[in-house]
Amino acid sequence: MADFDARMIILSTENLDESIRLYSEVLGMPLKFRDGDHFAALDGGSVTVALATAIDHPLPGQVVVGIKTPDVEAAAKAVEDAGGGIAKAAYDDAHERRSVVYDHFGNGIVFYSPLQR
Repeated sequence: MADFDARMIILSTENLDESIRLYSEVLGMPLKFRDGDHFAALDGGSVTVALATAIDHPLPGQVVVGIKTPDVEAAAKAVEDAGGGIAKAAYDDAHERRSVVYDHFGNGIVFYSPLQR
């Protein structure tokens, strides 16, 4: 399996505004993108720190690694074949194709690929 690019850590929040304030004003991470009151992405340098409420979080309450890949289905299958599991089979949201998996220790991973519009 090739062509993976770990780019994002997704954190849970119950209050997006408060979390954005902490990560941007206190920790100095510029806001890159915001989607309503349920998702925001901040510039953490070489990694994006995403904040998501239960509405948009792939596994609410867990820290999840986001990995960009051109083949979401193949990546999910590879993790499953290695002893992990698929929590959400591949689906399209407003911005990207995603699949949510967990590794053999229960850690969450979301594979994603931007939708071609």
